[in-house]
Amino acid sequence: MSTETSSTKKSGGFADIKKMFGGGQSNLRQFGILGSLILIIVVFQIWTNGLTLSPTNLINVVNQYSYILILAIGMVMVIIAGHIDLSVGSVAAFTGIVVAKAMADWNLPWPLAIVLGLVVGAAIGAWQGFWVAYIGVPAFIVTLAGMLIFRGGNQFIGQSTSVAVPPEFTFIGAGYIPDFGPFPFSTGTMILGVLGAAWIVYNEWHIRRVQKKMGSESSPVWVSVVKVVLLAGVILVAAWLFATGRVGTSFPISGIILVALVILYSFITRSTIGGRHIYAVGGNRLAATLSGVKDRRVDFFVMMNMSVLASLAGMIFVARSTASGPQDGNGWELDAIASVFIGGAAVSGGIGTVIGSIVGGLVMAFLNNGLQLIGAGADLVQIIKGLVLLIAVGVDVWSKRQGRPSILGIWSQRRKARAVADEPVLESSGTVLPTNDNASAESLRH
Repeated sequence: MSTETSSTKKSGGFADIKKMFGGGQSNLRQFGILGSLILIIVVFQIWTNGLTLSPTNLINVVNQYSYILILAIGMVMVIIAGHIDLSVGSVAAFTGIVVAKAMADWNLPWPLAIVLGLVVGAAIGAWQGFWVAYIGVPAFIVTLAGMLIFRGGNQFIGQSTSVAVPPEFTFIGAGYIPDFGPFPFSTGTMILGVLGAAWIVYNEWHIRRVQKKMGSESSPVWVSVVKVVLLAGVILVAAWLFATGRVGTSFPISGIILVALVILYSFITRSTIGGRHIYAVGGNRLAATLSGVKDRRVDFFVMMNMSVLASLAGMIFVARSTASGPQDGNGWELDAIASVFIGGAAVSGGIGTVIGSIVGGLVMAFLNNGLQLIGAGADLVQIIKGLVLLIAVGVDVWSKRQGRPSILGIWSQRRKARAVADEPVLESSGTVLPTNDNASAESLRH
């Protein structure tokens, strides 16, 4: 009698919903964070009588928090690798004052000033990365020193005063997609939204096509349809809201920069060898090193990359503020770190995604914005943000002590265990052995 080795995999219900958002536990945790973001938006939308999702407020949220979200993109890579960077706010402020002084005193054209800012960020990152990767000083100490050094450098170069930037430079922080056409909304923003929705449709079709070609298991068609409809619908609705703001506004240029960086770094972390090395080093440095991963290069890269993004965030903030000042960047590192941990990154490293960090940053952004809209004081805002961060990290630590990656993972693992217990085990003789009765199984074998 031939040996039967195949078994039918169960699907439907929660299993198919998991496929809609990815099957991994990290994705499931981010699904829970996404649910929290939706809940926060709905609560404040009702509480503020519709102000939260008004076009003007959404534009303000992007303008006010785009630089924090840019910092979160770099910070998640640092944390995945097992480090932390406390200097990003000071690096952003230092770069901002250098760029502002270069344009004000040296008459440097604004495009060259942006290049100068990125070079300054890369030099700072290389300096800190050298100490972390090749000297072996913990990143916490190196960046704590950097926080003090570059904060002092900002005040020394700027003499603790504000330095204005030219109007052309403000475009990257306070500009909008140019408007054209006879329509009573921003045509450019709507075109961008349609392109985004079309990409969602194409990407899902391409994934299913590749899965079919390779013979791998695909999610049910209805899962793909619901996923595409939801994501494309959200993009189109958001584009409409941004496009119908007050005259002269549309989707901010800082938002365009943020979206481009999210796409780029999502690709780097998920689809490149270097990106996988970052996860390998953060997950198990010794095993990664024994497997041939150059852990020093990884450490150097994530630290330098973080400072480059911090310099970009600093320039965007200065452009929006129209001047660089001595208080720029205060507390930015805390908001970026909070965004990463709320977005599902693990305290011990090795786990986290760019998308999750952006969602975590949006949770903080809409929470902060909503509290401001209802007139909450700055003290209450800080208390609530601190509690949200504490709870997010506490859940992560508690879950790992239980040996499970997330609360959703607990439920899904128990469900899988019950399903396995109900399935028969097929022996080579063709005899069906019930898995939940070891004694009966043993007697049948003999």
